[in-house]
Amino acid sequence: MHSSKIPAIIVSALGLTQIIGYGTLYYSFSILAPGMAEDLGLSLAEVFGVFSMSLFIGGLSATYIGKQMDRIGAATIMTIGSMLAALTLVLCAWSPSVAVFAIAIIMLEVSSGMVQYQAAFAALVESDPLTASRSITYLTLIGGFASTIFWPISAALTEYLSWREIYLVFAALNLFFCMPLHFWIRKFGHKAGEGTNRTREAVVGTIPPHARRRAMLIVSFAFALLGFTLAAILAHMVPMLGSIGLGAAAVVIGSLFGPAQVLSRLINMVFGKNLSPPALAVLAAVLIVFGVLILLVTGNWLPGAIAFAICVGLGSGINSIAQGSLPLYLFGSDGYGAILGKMAAARLAVGAGAPFVFAAAMENIGLSFALAALTCLGAISIAAFVAVATSARARATGALAKNA
Repeated sequence: MHSSKIPAIIVSALGLTQIIGYGTLYYSFSILAPGMAEDLGLSLAEVFGVFSMSLFIGGLSATYIGKQMDRIGAATIMTIGSMLAALTLVLCAWSPSVAVFAIAIIMLEVSSGMVQYQAAFAALVESDPLTASRSITYLTLIGGFASTIFWPISAALTEYLSWREIYLVFAALNLFFCMPLHFWIRKFGHKAGEGTNRTREAVVGTIPPHARRRAMLIVSFAFALLGFTLAAILAHMVPMLGSIGLGAAAVVIGSLFGPAQVLSRLINMVFGKNLSPPALAVLAAVLIVFGVLILLVTGNWLPGAIAFAICVGLGSGINSIAQGSLPLYLFGSDGYGAILGKMAAARLAVGAGAPFVFAAAMENIGLSFALAALTCLGAISIAAFVAVATSARARATGALAKNA
């Protein structure tokens, strides 16, 4: 029977759709934004303002999307999401006014929540709850190439096409590549409510039902703070490094982030078998905070800036894995889509304002104070993850002692 190959096939297909999904709907925006601003008669800040608003509204929709994934199946939601992404990219490309453009960008972020990691992780858990945690690591390893592939592709396309024409190309990728793959993946998942799903062995969370609400709040809070820190850095990494005197080297240093993300996932895949999801979450937060601290201390010293980009990339890579594996470990596979949706809503809604808040902080209190503030936020997220890890370990140890 060939069923043992199914996870590898699913992970490969989802990996391709994640590269296209993140590349076309997220990473390309910063490259295309100047063209959008010029065409629509907006300032660059206003274009990013629309983007921030869309991230916020997209974040709010994540809870509803998560519940629907549990109800009708994650792959079904991804299929609809690919179609919606293609339609909204076409609407963006056509947009005759700023109002239509803003609506299209908001719809684009709603569709992102239906096709990106949140949905892909849920599809893997549906397919096989017991091996999902490992599959999530493989998936994020492939998906980590999205920025490395789509930043250069988007930049190269701007030489020949307008941003509107590029969005039409991206719409075709979502419609003709991602949608058929998501539709095909549907047959490997099992919708909630179907009898077949109940025959699969579920993952039972380490946190008992009566303690879940508190644990959920703490984990969501920790991921939201870390998400804010990451969003602030990623939005400003290259211009920030340029402003401290690294000039043209800033782009090269910034480009280390993507490969470092992939490297951390590769290291975790090979050596991380003994690391529990709570330990992964703590490690991700420590690496990100350590990276920001390095930049704060070393300033425009080139090796320090390189270490900063690599540390933040390593932390970000592990953080993506933890976002999928930690909720599964703590709360189990039952209702996983809804749990991910709630966490994504908190993380995205808080992270949406990060580019603006950090820009304002750099302008008004200076880069050093802004970085110090990010370090403090990151330190709080470390403390929250440590609290959850300690609680989960104590419960796991208690359960073992009871069974002994």
